[in-house]
Amino acid sequence: MQHILIADDNRDITDILSTYSRMEGFEPVVAGDGEEAIRLFSQYEPDVVLLDVMMPKEDGYEVCRKIRSKSNVPVILITARGEDFDKIMGLDIGADDYIVKPFSPREVMARVRAVLRRMSKTTKEETSDNVIKMDNLEISLDEYTLHISGKKIALTKKEIETMWTLAGNPNKVFTRDNLLDSLWGFDYFGDSRTVDSHIKRLRAKLDTVEHPSWSIKTIWGVGYKFEIDEK
Repeated sequence: MQHILIADDNRDITDILSTYSRMEGFEPVVAGDGEEAIRLFSQYEPDVVLLDVMMPKEDGYEVCRKIRSKSNVPVILITARGEDFDKIMGLDIGADDYIVKPFSPREVMARVRAVLRRMSKTTKEETSDNVIKMDNLEISLDEYTLHISGKKIALTKKEIETMWTLAGNPNKVFTRDNLLDSLWGFDYFGDSRTVDSHIKRLRAKLDTVEHPSWSIKTIWGVGYKFEIDEK
């Protein structure tokens, strides 16, 4: 049976999410604070994590960072703060999705199913063709790493997946909605500004090493593409 870690200091929320998780066939593991969440994560190695941002001892952002440092398990952040900055920060540190309170438990379960579908799809892709090598660029989905001219660039999980999507389809234009669907799933209720901010941060990291033969180009009014210089 798949385990789902539910971390929230509100007992009413953990109770209702546990009930709906069991209805979906999961075995819930409940943590009331950030430290307990880390301990239970190591103990049970859950298949998906529902993580409240505002928790005692360690907040959800810090817990997400620690989980992401050793695992690619899907993480969904749940919080009462719905500002764009908070959403983007959560996604940038490696969360797979973001839900704002108050929420429908059915919506939460739909998000869980969506991230597990995406994870399953990614796993299949990794086993068949898990490395992209192009000029001085190398991306590995086995190790979730990206190197330019042999130098490892510190990227988040979502940034690696963005580069894998773009570089795996050179010169193909992706609309912002395409990228939202591909990287966050059709169930994700974000907007195009999330993609723009995400690409801006990604470019800044990539530009620390020269890469004159390729770049992420903005197609104004449409989206982005991974462009190769044929010269």
